[in-house]
Amino acid sequence: MTTLPAPAGLSFRPAEPADVPALVALVQSAYRGDSSRSGWTTEAHLLEGQRTDPESMREVMETPGTVLLAVEREGELVACCQVAREEGHGYFGMFAVRPGLQGAGLGKAVLAEAERVAREDWGLTEMRMTVISAREELIAYYERRGYRRTGELTPFPYDDERFGLPQRPGLAFELLTKPLA
Repeated sequence: MTTLPAPAGLSFRPAEPADVPALVALVQSAYRGDSSRSGWTTEAHLLEGQRTDPESMREVMETPGTVLLAVEREGELVACCQVAREEGHGYFGMFAVRPGLQGAGLGKAVLAEAERVAREDWGLTEMRMTVISAREELIAYYERRGYRRTGELTPFPYDDERFGLPQRPGLAFELLTKPLA
């Protein structure tokens, strides 16, 4: 995969090991802690603690069939996402947009590029993702972009602090899917 120009002056490139600290900080800032509250994607009301760590980020980058896209504008990291090939479909994850830039169309452009990679580069016909089912506003965002709820739930890993510290019971991940053809 090469660096490609994109709408709004964005460029996409595969993340490199040197990007790990900045990527971890970006993902953390978009979902957890006070900084995340300036954007609309915060999970701070549901989870405290870390969203990811350097080891997990490196694992994603090293997984065969996976690309972690670093998204830049004028050389500055503004977003990221994971695109993976899994059993005949694409998987979209590790998605983050800098909180102060949310709501300006960056996320839509990043999601479109991830779908393009899965469809055009890899020939896949479906994209999947998991979202915390309590995140109704986030699920609605994905539904507006063609994803559908499957009702398939996976319990949140309450006993694994690598995913955060749940602030309420009953959290689960819901599978969303979208045809890419």
